[in-house]
Amino acid sequence: MKPYVETVGNGPNLVLLHGWGMHGGVWDGVRDALARRFRLHIVDLPGYGASPTLPVQGLEGIAGAVAGALPDSFHVCGWSLGGLVAQELALLFPGRVERLVLTGATPCFTMREDWSGAVPREVLLEFAAALETDYEGTLKRFLALQARGDDAAKPVLKRLRETLFARGRPDGETLRAGLRILLDSDLRGRFAAINKPALLVQGERDLLTPPEAAQWMAGQTGARLEIVRGAAHAVFLSHRELFVETITGFLHD
Repeated sequence: MKPYVETVGNGPNLVLLHGWGMHGGVWDGVRDALARRFRLHIVDLPGYGASPTLPVQGLEGIAGAVAGALPDSFHVCGWSLGGLVAQELALLFPGRVERLVLTGATPCFTMREDWSGAVPREVLLEFAAALETDYEGTLKRFLALQARGDDAAKPVLKRLRETLFARGRPDGETLRAGLRILLDSDLRGRFAAINKPALLVQGERDLLTPPEAAQWMAGQTGARLEIVRGAAHAVFLSHRELFVETITGFLHD
């Protein structure tokens, strides 16, 4: 079995990877505009949306499973948890990944002694604990954190809530595994080895992946950094036209 991938459009291959708790439908707001310029491969990560739960573990296992459902060469755009998967794809399959776009992404989600531009570990642990007693409420609180601070917070949150269960409900183990990846993954030591043209599209007010993380990534590899004013975690929802124009210009450069 392989993850579910929706393929649409014409042009260079562009893979879209969603975040924790969501599915590929979160890209619907930019899907049609991007499909006029690219051959989109919109992935439901294992256990999310229409994808089966697969016998894979950890970030490397997810990246390997996703790679098995993709064309031989492609650009990849990852958001949030999908941003970690995109980085892992670029590290594991450098001959297949052509260009990398990261939005609302970081190599390390949780704060550490030498890493302050991140989420306090206790916050993600609280989400993990609450998931056991209030599945739906926990997911909705996570969505609210993604939209908080955005100039378009209300419509962004509305769209996220409408999308959340549109393709069914991920099971608890899938969500727990995703949180473990957010808690434990630290790609900083390997990030400089991503020897690919990269674009970072970062919300100025992102609480989950603060701009400091994107600035650090840009400093490591010379990636192009675009900080979007008034945006929080989901730039592709709050600033759709700007997002499409920015990544299209980069990938066609």
